Formats: sequence, structure tokens, C-alpha cells
Amino acid sequence: MANPTSFRLPTELLMRAAEEATRVGVSTTTLVAMLMDEGLKVRQFPGTVFRDGPAGRRAALVDGPDVWEIVRAIQLTDGQGGARIRQVAEDTGIPIHRLRLAIDHASAYPQEIRARIALDESAAERVGRMVEERERLLSG
Repeated sequence: MANPTSFRLPTELLMRAAEEATRVGVSTTTLVAMLMDEGLKVRQFPGTVFRDGPAGRRAALVDGPDVWEIVRAIQLTDGQGGARIRQVAEDTGIPIHRLRLAIDHASAYPQEIRARIALDESAAERVGRMVEERERLLSG
């Protein structure tokens, strides 16, 4: 539940926030809360950013993939602990310290990462069903 809060912000900043909120189709309060949340996470994990995409905004490495993609790659890699991280680093060319940054971010916000992975799995299942149905239709 949200707590009522009052901030004094410069008029020009409020105008820019209202314009951006209108552009993305949310309330100014929603936008400010989202940006504050993202800003705090980026400060907590320097080297991460938030990007827009078809599935919404998500955490990513500054010059790399989404955090959830890294977690998923590590989960799907054989081995344990550091061996998995080293293998993903070798497979992707992403330095180990950058992979650890993504893992640290995911560890701090596991619900967000699990939700992204679940969305990806759901989309993959939908595509699989569509391919199966297309094959059934074309073979009959």
C-alpha cells in the first residue's frame, strides 16, 4: 500500500514528468514512483540500467543483456556455482564480474526476475503451441 508523501519539486521538472507520463500512458505519480525505484536500484547496482521493450521495462547490464537473461542462462548451464558462471562467461564473452553484478541484482529483487523468466517461458509455450497447430493444419 502506498503512503501519502509530499515533495517540493521544481516546476520545470514536474512539467517534464507530466509530459512523459502522458506519453507513456501512466499517471505522473506512477511515473515518478517507477523512476525513483529504478534510480535507487541503479545506484545500488552501478553498471545496470532499465530498458523499455515489448515486455515492458526491465533491468539489464549497461552494455549487455537483461538481468533475467543472464540468470536464465546460468540456471540452464550444467555444473554448480562458480563453474556455471565461468561457463556462461566463456559462452557469452561477458566478464565474470559483470555476470556477478547481474546475479547480485537478481538476488536483491528475485520476484522481478522470476516474473520475467515466467513471462519468457509462457511466450515460448505459446509459440510452441502455434507451431504445432500450424503443422497440424498444413499436414491435414
